[in-house]
Amino acid sequence: MQQYSDCPQVLREFLSYHETIKGQSARTISEYYLDLRLFLRFMKLVKNEMPYTTDLNSISIKDVDLEFIKTITITDIYDFLSYLANDRKSDEYADAGIGAAARFRKLSAIKSFYKYLTVRTKLLTVNPVKDMEYPKLQKALPRYLTLEESKQLLLSVHGPNAARDYAILMLFLNCGIRRSELVGLNLTDVYEDRIRVLGKGNKERFVYFGSACKAAIDAYLPERKKQVLSDDRALFGSRDSNRISVTAVHRLVKKHILAAGLDPERFSAHKLRHTAATLMLKNGVDIRTVQEVLGHEHLNTTEIYTHIESTELKIAAEANPLSRLTKPEGSDEENADF
Repeated sequence: MQQYSDCPQVLREFLSYHETIKGQSARTISEYYLDLRLFLRFMKLVKNEMPYTTDLNSISIKDVDLEFIKTITITDIYDFLSYLANDRKSDEYADAGIGAAARFRKLSAIKSFYKYLTVRTKLLTVNPVKDMEYPKLQKALPRYLTLEESKQLLLSVHGPNAARDYAILMLFLNCGIRRSELVGLNLTDVYEDRIRVLGKGNKERFVYFGSACKAAIDAYLPERKKQVLSDDRALFGSRDSNRISVTAVHRLVKKHILAAGLDPERFSAHKLRHTAATLMLKNGVDIRTVQEVLGHEHLNTTEIYTHIESTELKIAAEANPLSRLTKPEGSDEENADF
């Protein structure tokens, strides 16, 4: 927790709890820290009646204690959410507040913080955000490649590192793993018919693959064994002899998507995960099995793929010429010959 030395004690203990007890990833802990630091800075701005033009980055929160947190009301928290929606500058929109998804995440961090203080440690008796609603999110159906587009992508892999890149694409399309999960794979995580994946919250799961994916990995392994990497455990290496990075994976996927004649603006490594999930459901895999494969904690996260299926089923139904057949005028049901 050295990097969070500017935190007040109560926040450091919360972060430590999520790291050591809940087993949250370093990335999740960092997001909690940044979101709650911003929240507490804004609370100090409000409680100390500082001018709204004050740079929040200049406000220290080291002196925030439990007594200060007890003074925060639900009205203060609504003011914070209003600030995020209307005044907080983002890199993408210089003249607007941040989007609903970012506000959702920040409120989630605040809720988690207050749950820790009231339920886990019982340092507080009142939770002002317990029943607060989250910002409404517009859910868009995830983009994915069709089976033919997926084949097209795989056939586009040529040139240097072709065996490595082909194996990576096969793992994405067959196993539906995340970029961070692929980057974290070690040689010892590959078994005869499955891989061991370290997912969100440091949760391990096994994901099985078929013969084509196995063949791709087997074709790559002799090449990998010739490499000497700074982290020799890594399954996938980069040209600078390090473990392959998330950024490098992003770039190589975009490169092959472009080579396949597909739109690199519409498709990415994460869309290959969507593709794997959609193809599984299309071919009769139970949704709870897909949930396990993808490592989703909640079923409703997986259920978005069923909406894709429903949409396509509707299109298929409407494509049937009988769906547009109308009953002839003046006929009755008993004598109708259709």
